[in-house]
Formats: sequence, C-alpha cells, structure tokens
Amino acid sequence: MKTRFVLIETSHAGNVGAAARALKTMGFDDLVLVRPRYKNVLRKEETIQRASGALDVLANARVVETLEEALDGISHMCATAMTPRDFGPPTRTPREHFELLLKGELDARSPAQIDGDMSDNQPTAGAACNQKGVAFLFGCERFGMSNDDVYRCDVALSIPSNPQFGSLNLGAAIQVVAYEWRLALGGFPVVEHTPEVHRADMAQVQGMLGHWEQALTHVGFLDPAAPKKLMPRLNQLFNRAQLTQEEIHILRGVAKAVLQSQPPTR
Repeated sequence: MKTRFVLIETSHAGNVGAAARALKTMGFDDLVLVRPRYKNVLRKEETIQRASGALDVLANARVVETLEEALDGISHMCATAMTPRDFGPPTRTPREHFELLLKGELDARSPAQIDGDMSDNQPTAGAACNQKGVAFLFGCERFGMSNDDVYRCDVALSIPSNPQFGSLNLGAAIQVVAYEWRLALGGFPVVEHTPEVHRADMAQVQGMLGHWEQALTHVGFLDPAAPKKLMPRLNQLFNRAQLTQEEIHILRGVAKAVLQSQPPTR
C-alpha cells in the first residue's frame, strides 16, 4: 500500500533529517514537506547530517505549498494529534487503528467522507485493500496540527505515552508511527547475528569427562578407590549445560593444563 509521511510547517531542519532516517529504517521513502520554515531545508547541512545515511529519502522528498498537493493520490489520512478536539475523527492508538484498517473493520464511512472532504468516488476507509494510499500527517514542532487539518483526517493517532510527559520529539514520533505501520504490514525478518551453535554429541561429552576424571585424580580431588558418585553427577551437570563443541575444547584444555601441572605433595 502506498505510504506517505507529510510534515506540515516544520521549523527545525534537523527534524527533517531525522524524519528521513526514521522512514528509511522502516522501509519507507515518500516524504512531503508542506510550507517548511526553510525553503532549502532538504539541502541544509543540519538536515543532511541528521539524515545519516538516508540521503536517498531526502533526494526523493518534495516541498509543496498546500496540504492538498501533499495528499494527491491519498485516500486515507491519519493525523497525529495529542491535544483532544471537541469534535472530529476518532482518536486511536496507531496499533489499534492499523489493525482495524488492514482488516477492513472501520466504519463504512469515515468522518472525512461525511464532511464531504473526499470525492464521491473515493474508496471507504473500511476497505483497506481498495485504498489508494495512506498518509501520516505531522504538525509543526511548536503548535502541532491545526484543527482544520485534523478534521479532514480519518483518525487522530495518539501514541500511548506517559500522561505526565507525553510530548515526543517530531523525529521520535515519526519513528514510532513508522515502526507500528511497518509492523502492521508484516514487518521485516529478524536477522540472526550470532553464529550457528554446534552442540557436542554424546561421544564428545564422554571423552571430555574421561579427560576430566584423569585431571581430578591427578590433583587428588577424585579417589579412584572410592569415587562415589562424582563422575555421574558431573555427567548430569554437563548434560544440563548442553555443551557446544567449542566449550568441550575449552574444558579439555583445562583438563590438559591440570594434568601438565605438578601433582600436590602428599
């Protein structure tokens, strides 16, 4: 599904760079700026530095004068508004709304359609498969989104944060919403960064135990004439540990060092 992030009247160049980076980490690249404070914000040094590897997103970004231009080709609009409004679209968490949207369980007619803000031939919010595209709208850092911009949206997304301190930095808010949307769409597979573990087989464990038995006898810890249950208990201990081949090599190295040491004087 087409996904667009729209930043309205952004005042800090660094936040534009942070937004580009947030989008790229979640696999999105459609960024539109509406009346940013700096017309050349996409080329400012602070923007480029904060993008940190997401220069392709900046290169693909557009600057427009009106929200209508930014929403061209979009049928479902999500405001991000922390302050409650007297009326307007419903307020939901991103995760709750995305689940409803993708399952087609939203109301057949969204508030935006009821107000006549969307044309008659636009698809309904309740049929996600028919959506032209989804846009996430973020207001300026100081004032957030205007009432008029919120009212034209299908939902007001509210990130469930600390009630006593719920204001997120713009870049952080974009990252959270981008993550939740990517998760709703299926996410990316987790890449395993640790090497594959090779478990030691029974023969290797028994060979190591035999080596240890020699070493323990060498230092006088094990009396061959009265071994009791020391070796069976060690056998159970190492079985529970599920030793790897590398760990077997380490334990054999310890046993070898013990055997090469001088036995204790009697």
